[in-house]
Amino acid sequence: MRSCRARKASTAERRIRLTVAAPDPFLVEVIFALPDSAVVKAYRLAPPATVADALALAAADPDFHGIDLAVCPVGIFGRAVQRERPLQPGDRLELYRALAADPKEARRQRVQRARAQRSSSGRRR
Repeated sequence: MRSCRARKASTAERRIRLTVAAPDPFLVEVIFALPDSAVVKAYRLAPPATVADALALAAADPDFHGIDLAVCPVGIFGRAVQRERPLQPGDRLELYRALAADPKEARRQRVQRARAQRSSSGRRR
């Protein structure tokens, strides 16, 4: 059986816990860029929010329809991050898409085309 004093202390502790202010929500931008356009949305999240929390909000947004947010790589200000990473106020969460072509292979093809043009132009020294 608890004493009256213990009961009063626990009531006072509850009051203190209730008066502690919850952290303010903060804004985070989620961005997905295409070659001809970009989708930029701002979401208000409550701390401690993670990348996965922001992606869940973006998945519910019709502007991000057709983007597989569960598997696309993500980053914050150009640096790849894990989905468990906590977000900070003002973070810009970037959704990355697959490259259209392998950069090394594309360069090889450009060089081959340039060599073919030079040899077919008939230039001789």
